[in-house]
Amino acid sequence: MPTRRSRRGAATREGWFTVLDPATGEPFDEAPDQRPDELDAVLERARTAWYEWRTDSAARSAALLAAADAVTAAGPELAPLLTREQGKPLAESAAEVARTAARLRYFAGLVPEPRPIADGRPVRSEIRWRSLGPVAAIVPWNFPLQLASAKFAPALAAGNTVVLKPSPRTPLATRLLASVLSAALPAGVLTVVTGREPLGARLVSHPGIRHVTFTGAVPTGRAVSRGAADSLARVTLELGGNDAAVLLDDVDVDRIADRLFWAAFRNCGQVCMAVKRVYVPRRLYARVVEALAERARSVVVGAGLDPGIELGPVNNAPQLARVEDLTARALADGATAASGGHRPDRPGYFFAPTVLSGVPPESAVVVEEQFGPVLPVLPYRDTDDAVAAANSTGFGLGGSVWGTDLDRAEAVAERLECGTVWLNHHAELSLAQPFAGVKESGVGVAGGPFGLYGNLSPFVVHRPEEPEVR
Repeated sequence: MPTRRSRRGAATREGWFTVLDPATGEPFDEAPDQRPDELDAVLERARTAWYEWRTDSAARSAALLAAADAVTAAGPELAPLLTREQGKPLAESAAEVARTAARLRYFAGLVPEPRPIADGRPVRSEIRWRSLGPVAAIVPWNFPLQLASAKFAPALAAGNTVVLKPSPRTPLATRLLASVLSAALPAGVLTVVTGREPLGARLVSHPGIRHVTFTGAVPTGRAVSRGAADSLARVTLELGGNDAAVLLDDVDVDRIADRLFWAAFRNCGQVCMAVKRVYVPRRLYARVVEALAERARSVVVGAGLDPGIELGPVNNAPQLARVEDLTARALADGATAASGGHRPDRPGYFFAPTVLSGVPPESAVVVEEQFGPVLPVLPYRDTDDAVAAANSTGFGLGGSVWGTDLDRAEAVAERLECGTVWLNHHAELSLAQPFAGVKESGVGVAGGPFGLYGNLSPFVVHRPEEPEVR
């Protein structure tokens, strides 16, 4: 396994780049800065491994189960390293490692099944499935292991090989994960490459790649799609969201406040499907703002490895600057910080959990995806007004409706323009359900059997029902 080295005060070696601890803002390790021209050899190994990996589904399932066991065993080493480079509390890192292992076990149990075609003709027609070949998976820094496994587990179960590129901000736990998995998977089946641009651009445009699966920002997703177009590789894009939570006038504020708060602030708000806007009936507005602000003021913020920490830092300096800018612009637009609204006086990329009231609906913190510990709360007149506001952005990943009358809440939920909607909770996903967005939130479907078949190509076989008579 890769060894940990302290890089504080040390110069980065040639061909390597530094990794920062977001709780301090200081370098603590380094990772290989691989060159784009190294990908030719990587893809050749992935293609060679594919020829055998695709042939035996039972062997693949056994290998994925062994891989899951290896991840579970390595959890005590993986979780602290993930916290160190990403910033989240240690308990959340441990949960991410467990989710990674669970996803491998889930997809180990999924095998593509032939499907007969009944069309009334005197032939037996059957859909069978073929793997695609090498898959490029590019993941961001908010959930490095969980999002990586969401891409490589179904791809491997389908018989493909995978070249995985993590964010340069969080490469270390992913490299360690690859080392752990190497004991269970054949050589070349899963390869992790680390480095700064243009490594990712070269990977998605490489002619040896047959499927590109990417999670990240909309502008980068567009660039990924353009890069994959030259080789006509299949593309799956998950491009973030600006999820709205709509509270109805019969909602029990005290009962749902804690759930709603953590649906917005878990992982310091750095969740694609986090609640990023809350719409509240005018008569409940002050109560909801105060209930959320009270929780924001009481949450324990600090370095994720410290005991009792509930909320860590923002992952990196550019994202912290964006959170600061969006908050400052909202305050300049007339909003009030019911809690937070500032950086605490301490090292690292911390920002106090912030609940904003009185935010103009056209403010950037409402219209854009803030991806940080800042939550605007907005009043509405009636449900038509709330639904129109919730649907007013270019995003469409998730949404939620909160109320006591579930039938009424569901009727409102069906009007939200998003891929997933929840009632009285938010951003809870099972391994078996499809995951997709609409509008600018993505292209393609991941999750469950949809994720498996999204990594396969149909192959149709026709044969007569009876042998020909000669």
